[in-house]
Amino acid sequence: MATKAEMIEAVAEAAGVSKADTERTLGAFFDHVVSSTKSGEKVTWPGFGNFSTTQRAAREGRNPQTGEPVKIKASTAMKFSASSTLKQALNGQKK
Repeated sequence: MATKAEMIEAVAEAAGVSKADTERTLGAFFDHVVSSTKSGEKVTWPGFGNFSTTQRAAREGRNPQTGEPVKIKASTAMKFSASSTLKQALNGQKK
């Protein structure tokens, strides 16, 4: 697992830019993804995938220690769908 600092360093090196510029750029990207998906939009990065939100209904769960029923509130969750290009790259296939 890469830490934030390790990721920033790797991206900065690969792009040939400063770590500060890389951190600002990645921060802006993630801020955009959050604000866009929060307002119901889908963010698409061709060749990588789509970021969107999905609604989780309220439901009843169980406390794993006691077995007691617990009410879980409805919530919004982030969803990522990998593109076919990314899936092929991960599985060592060429397009």
